[in-house]
Amino acid sequence: MPVSLPPALDLSLDLLCCPTCRTRRLHPEGGALRCPVGHTFDIARHGYAGLLTGTRATSGDDAAMVQARNRFLSTGIYAPIREVGARLAADAMSEQGTVVDVGCGTGYYLAGVLDRLPDARGLGLDTSVRALRSAARAHDRAAAVTWDVFRHFPLVDGAADVVLNVFAPRNPVEFHRVLRSTGRLIVVRPTGRHLAELRGQVPAMVTIDPAKEQRLHRALDPFFEAAVTELVEYSAPLTRPDALDLVAMTPSARHVSHTDMNDCVLLPDESIFSMLPTAYLPLGPGVGAYAR
Repeated sequence: MPVSLPPALDLSLDLLCCPTCRTRRLHPEGGALRCPVGHTFDIARHGYAGLLTGTRATSGDDAAMVQARNRFLSTGIYAPIREVGARLAADAMSEQGTVVDVGCGTGYYLAGVLDRLPDARGLGLDTSVRALRSAARAHDRAAAVTWDVFRHFPLVDGAADVVLNVFAPRNPVEFHRVLRSTGRLIVVRPTGRHLAELRGQVPAMVTIDPAKEQRLHRALDPFFEAAVTELVEYSAPLTRPDALDLVAMTPSARHVSHTDMNDCVLLPDESIFSMLPTAYLPLGPGVGAYAR
């Protein structure tokens, strides 16, 4: 039986173009999305559209990571980060604007933006079908599609008022292309102090590159100018299950074994959460050998 078109995906159809043709628009037909020349992309029964073609991305959350992420985010410990990201995004767009969340995960941060703007719509891109099952249900105005951030996005030029990028890989060329000239890029990334107490107890966790900030600016500078940067830093209590979920939902899950965690009898009672959300302005056409 064909899957019906989810209402949120219907809201976002005008943003999408065929990832194979790159220029042709997609339309619903028989429980799938098709372009005029016949390229076809399934709509999963969980509500997301499968646009990723060819070689599959090797990154992305697996089922255990998504379950840990859902449990941890439900505690509200990351709520201050969500609130600042949502405020920066809402300040940059109208109530009827469009936000594209690249590397959206379970849709937690995208839903936070849409909660502030009752007439806005959202679209989340991620490689993980497990995460997109949650993202497709995260908000009634948030659509979700599979995509790899390092490839040409299946979106029309100037599709978004805001591109949201929270703890996710970045593609500055594509961010610039899909943003309107008056749009904003919102990037949230950790500082060196983020989870220092937890990382001190679990040495196998992925460390934060001290040159991370410099690399970010080198990548974005040809296309964007920083407009507003805020430091979000606070301590929060962590139960042992919280700490286990926090490790399990991050890339550290691929490096930290159950033995590593079981050896940490005295996990910290609390940890510092330290982030830098920044709103960036897109530079004009022709900058950095890339034209809109």
